[in-house]
Amino acid sequence: MQETSYFYNKYKSLVYNLALNYTGNKEDAEEITQDIFVKIFKTRSSFNNKSKIETWIYRITINASLDYLKSKNRLKRRFLNNYLTLDNIKNSNYSDFNHPGVLLIYKEDIKRIYNCINELPDNYRNIIILLKIENKSYKEASEILDISIKAAEALFSRAKKKLEKLLKIEDN
Repeated sequence: MQETSYFYNKYKSLVYNLALNYTGNKEDAEEITQDIFVKIFKTRSSFNNKSKIETWIYRITINASLDYLKSKNRLKRRFLNNYLTLDNIKNSNYSDFNHPGVLLIYKEDIKRIYNCINELPDNYRNIIILLKIENKSYKEASEILDISIKAAEALFSRAKKKLEKLLKIEDN
């Protein structure tokens, strides 16, 4: 029982914050977090040690978050609350449950950026979240997404170009 509590305490912030990045809703992220830990504890014997436990948890969380969004028939996915500053995005390491407030001058720009990111296909959104919001390396992101490092680099390049196009369209 003590091992279960330790495991939960060690990974709860990672799961919650990643789910929050996808849903943008505290209650949804809490529900996903609960569901994921139930699933992890029921299936932990299936972990094959081919990757790090953290990588396995990222995969489960990404898949569960996307499934949750699809099940609720959300067309526009909001995966970060609108109260983050540009500085927080660039320097983020969401290690706890409390997201900081945003300065008013950044609020509209942030909302516009995330609205455009929400329009991206899942694979583009995943790579942007992992690299730029979760601050993962290409190696870590490639392990989580189960693709090569070169594929992760190419995917990010395409995602970035697509996002730039969406932002330009919204500017007009």
